[in-house]
Amino acid sequence: MNPLAGWLTCPTCDAALEPEERRLACPAGHGFDLAKQGYVNLLGHAAPANADTPAMLDARARFLAAGHYAAITEATTAALAGCRRIVEVGAGTGHYLAAALEALPEARGLATDVSPAAARRAARCHPRAGAIVADTWAHLPLRDGTADAVLCVFAPRNMEEFRRVLSPGGRLVVVVPQTGHLAELRARHGLLDVASDKAAGLTRRPGWTLTAETSVVSRLDLSSGAVADLIAMGPNAFHGLPERVAPAMVTLAVSMLVLRPSV
Repeated sequence: MNPLAGWLTCPTCDAALEPEERRLACPAGHGFDLAKQGYVNLLGHAAPANADTPAMLDARARFLAAGHYAAITEATTAALAGCRRIVEVGAGTGHYLAAALEALPEARGLATDVSPAAARRAARCHPRAGAIVADTWAHLPLRDGTADAVLCVFAPRNMEEFRRVLSPGGRLVVVVPQTGHLAELRARHGLLDVASDKAAGLTRRPGWTLTAETSVVSRLDLSSGAVADLIAMGPNAFHGLPERVAPAMVTLAVSMLVLRPSV
């Protein structure tokens, strides 16, 4: 089955969108070309200035492939046990989605990201994953109730859209940084601060029920190259990268929350 089949709606008229020869089309005749890498751009306009760049994605791919965030990967994969249709929003390279699909042989996945460069990579992350360019803050071109789970790791959160695309009984798996996350690099290189209430704001969100919360905390022994990639792979890249970095012991501190829409 084409990994893009059965998920999508037309961003023009909201009708069902399905794969054809080298495109996606709806009954009203609106069509969207499938890129040679296998993803489709449903954004409808140019990507915003803060969309991940190829250089950021290269850094992220190296860092994640080295296993530095393996504890996060293991936690999210465990939280998605039993799911058969998983959407990862703000998916970047599709690393976490691919790990979950590898552990769930009956599951299918869809990666969404506002960055065409990210969708290009995520489309190749796993044979059972598709990828689209879409904006989480806008109306996601996904069918109502189409996902058993929405996965959101360090990515924008549109709770109303997540509620809409989740099936009855579906779950939202969110990973957010704690205040101590990467504290050493924040002090040394002036990286962006972490809001103190990220997890608390989600647990108090009206219309959602917290079903599980896991704290993932460890110490990372990073080479200078890994430190450089860690800084370059996220939003700090838009604020200038340090000229020199050194090996460092760095704190990994995140919260993983599993929430379900309240009836």
